[in-house]
Amino acid sequence: MRILIIEDEEKIAAFIKRGLKEEGYSVDSADNGEEGYAMAATRDHDLIILDIMVPKMDGISLCRRLRNENITMPILMLTAKYTVKDKVAGLDAGANDYLTKPFAFEELLARIRALSRKPGAYAITNLQAGDLLLDLLTHKVTRAGKEIDLTSKEYALL
Repeated sequence: MRILIIEDEEKIAAFIKRGLKEEGYSVDSADNGEEGYAMAATRDHDLIILDIMVPKMDGISLCRRLRNENITMPILMLTAKYTVKDKVAGLDAGANDYLTKPFAFEELLARIRALSRKPGAYAITNLQAGDLLLDLLTHKVTRAGKEIDLTSKEYALL
């Protein structure tokens, strides 16, 4: 997974970058909004970690611009701005998640994992109770490995 960090505070960017690399992520970084936009628009990234208060183009404007250009990769706002108004502005601009500084790195990792899940990747397709198995996709029912023929109404009741 390739992550783009757009953060102007060098120590914070280096800390995040080092931690993500230790976790096996590929990481690119930009220290201002214009450079971040250029990287987001021209390179394949799976996720953007975006500070709101970056120079040359603030994070809210950058997020809106990416969304207006149909760039759909997940965006995690990571910022010191913590009011409800700030959070609403970030999410309404198109961010998928919002985390305030200071933050626990473990929580950042959990949010990255959550944002990187593909829709439906963890959808339940089978229900099981003891040796009874219902396949929700094919509507087949088995008990102890033997298929049971049910009517539609019987299946719905089950």
